[in-house]
Amino acid sequence: MTSTLQPATATEAVKRPGRWLALSVLVLAVLLVAVDATVLGLATPYISEDLEPTGTQLLWIGDVYSFVIAGLLVSMGSLGDRIGRKRILLLGATAFGAISILNAYATTPELLILARALLGVAGATLMPATLALIRNIFHDPRERSLAVGIWGAAASAGTAIGPIVGGFLLEHFWWGSVFLINLPVMAVLVVVGIRFLPESRNPNPGPWDMAGVALSLVGVIGVVYAVKETAAHGITWEPVAAGVLGAAALYAFVRRQLTLPAPLLDMRLFRNHGFSGAVLADLLTILGLSGLVFFLSQYLQLVQGRGPLEAGLAELPAAVGAVAAGLVAGTVARRYSVRAVVSGGLAAIGVALAALTLLDQSTGYPLLGAALLVVGVGAGFSFTVTADVILSSVPKDQAGSASAVSETAYELGAALGIAVLGSIVTGVYREFTSPAGTPEGAHESLGGAVEAASGMPANSAQDLLASAREAFVDGLTIAAGAGAAVLLATAVAAWFMLKGQRLDGRP
Repeated sequence: MTSTLQPATATEAVKRPGRWLALSVLVLAVLLVAVDATVLGLATPYISEDLEPTGTQLLWIGDVYSFVIAGLLVSMGSLGDRIGRKRILLLGATAFGAISILNAYATTPELLILARALLGVAGATLMPATLALIRNIFHDPRERSLAVGIWGAAASAGTAIGPIVGGFLLEHFWWGSVFLINLPVMAVLVVVGIRFLPESRNPNPGPWDMAGVALSLVGVIGVVYAVKETAAHGITWEPVAAGVLGAAALYAFVRRQLTLPAPLLDMRLFRNHGFSGAVLADLLTILGLSGLVFFLSQYLQLVQGRGPLEAGLAELPAAVGAVAAGLVAGTVARRYSVRAVVSGGLAAIGVALAALTLLDQSTGYPLLGAALLVVGVGAGFSFTVTADVILSSVPKDQAGSASAVSETAYELGAALGIAVLGSIVTGVYREFTSPAGTPEGAHESLGGAVEAASGMPANSAQDLLASAREAFVDGLTIAAGAGAAVLLATAVAAWFMLKGQRLDGRP
């Protein structure tokens, strides 16, 4: 085994003064990204009404952020290793705040898609930097496990804060206000981060590989675009060409990284079964979850008639479960085993998603709330431990690149999940039978159907909404079933790939 994968030495286990205060700054960055992701789902019905996007444009609004961030994470993680993780975090946070204003005041679907893409560029600097700084601030394995647990709990708390704050804003202001909540968080992060975050970088980074940056960006976006378009519209020459181009770019990227003395991403990391297993588990878990999560807020609001604040509170059990599980995940993994905690968490999510296949328009909250709580607990255990495994498998000089791989798996899974499972929901929805005189936009999205019904005679409007809601729920339950199958299969794979793995980085 190469030195790349050696565990931290005893001399590294010096406890840095002020490390917990520094962690609080990193938590703000995680909260920012998590809040931004969850707020968008609640705002979707309002965006549909105001900007009138097509169904395809609505999916692009939802996943273009993930497309861009997934394509740039490895490059930005490597850049942080070179120029300094503190510097790139603060620059990215400032840009994130500024671009949030552009999102808030977008006047067309095309402009909002562009603004979300630019937000992805800025967001690509944040998450790898936060995890890499944790790896360099906390050298003691047990303290690092707790720090990663707090980091993960903050992300989960953001998923709770986002819908609640966003729901309040949507009931009192316009949809763009949900993006402006980023600004005060950004201001505090930058001001406090300048004072308390330590700088860290790779002392011998080598030159930044611009050709590798281009190849990774083209490769990830090409492959994800191909999957998205094929799932939505079937096999045509455009997605096939994009997929071939993306696959070729990724192949060239891997070959190039293997030959460079200072690569953007050290491909030898994947020789470690724990590292590879953790990355694969993250990707497939998010793939199975993301399509469902994207449409759940629409189900609560447009099918069950809840207000945005009530819908946000309804999703709270998932965040509560994730926070609680994330804080104790490291302790539980040491007492039992890494693979037991990760596989058990993934299996729990799969069972909960299977329960959601029973949803209909009038499903009571106890079933939904219980399922969301189990999803949160399972995710809190699995994501916290896999993040810890990834960080503990690499030396601190390569923490940015390793963290970027973890986040790339997360964002790539989100993009693929929304593309594939989201397209299932959209495809089933579009086939519903509508009364005569129904506008074409009603078949694009459930929000479009609600808008169309407002201008139709009462009887026709009632028939339209009943049929549209039934089709939407049918698509949602099929997506939940597909997600359950993905999660249960991932649980089995993780059990074998993480065999013998421990949180100190040694197999």
